Amino acid sequence: MSKAILFLLNYMGLGLLYFLSILPISVNHAIGDALGWIAFHLPIERKKVVDINLKLCFSNLSDQQRKSLALRHWKLFGRSITERGYLWLGSKEQIRKLVKVVSDVDLNDGQPRMFFSMHLLGIEAGLIGASLYASDLGIKDPITLYIKMKNDFFDVKIKSWRERFGAQMILRQNGRALIRAIKSHHAVIISPDMDLGLQDSIFVPFFGVPTCTVTSISRFAHLTQAQVCPMVTTLNTDGKSYTVHIGKPLENYPTEDEVADTLRLNQFFETQIIPRPEEYYWVHKRFKNRPKGQARFYS
Repeated sequence: MSKAILFLLNYMGLGLLYFLSILPISVNHAIGDALGWIAFHLPIERKKVVDINLKLCFSNLSDQQRKSLALRHWKLFGRSITERGYLWLGSKEQIRKLVKVVSDVDLNDGQPRMFFSMHLLGIEAGLIGASLYASDLGIKDPITLYIKMKNDFFDVKIKSWRERFGAQMILRQNGRALIRAIKSHHAVIISPDMDLGLQDSIFVPFFGVPTCTVTSISRFAHLTQAQVCPMVTTLNTDGKSYTVHIGKPLENYPTEDEVADTLRLNQFFETQIIPRPEEYYWVHKRFKNRPKGQARFYS
């Protein structure tokens, strides 16, 4: 692709984000629903990924029930894309209307903590809402991880937008910086529910399927002696706003059993997904890597 075409596409994308940021939220969501509906009806690779994931995790449902669940998921996925205009470019007032934070712990008590999040479709709203909440409390530099985008233009801009309320983005590979941050009493948020490859991962069940899962939460908790608290962002009953719930620290965590610690998190994720399965990020190849000798699920 020529530089001129890439330049044009980048600024067209930027213009679209600004356009989405000024729309009433109901219109923004209607566009997201429409995009999701279209994606559901297209023969794209990620549609097959969603179908495979749902069949693996919800084999008790009929084909029609899974199809209905997939459609609801795709509509919410579309919304999670169009909402980013609000989240990345909207005002503090817009974000406070979209995201509410409820915490069971005093975040200003000086206790070193790690927060583990999960990829429900409101995760972007939750992380930005939490960074604004932390800013209002005077908490310095809450840290989240990111993976560098291939598009340098948007990589720089999105990192800047995510950091605009005082959050600090650190590359996922920079484990030493994370450990230093936790020991320095910075709030660190990690989302360990994605298949990030075999390095520093083990296979533990997720919905009964052996799943490649990072062990970072258990390892970092051992190294830093920090409390480990869940941070879960769910869609409210109004269907157009979110609540971030910061839970109390896990009891007896970590243990000396890294496998048990990692399995415990996966089991926690299951308890959050089962009441709202359409909200989970099923477009991800969660079961991409397989134990030695087992067949791959995705072609």
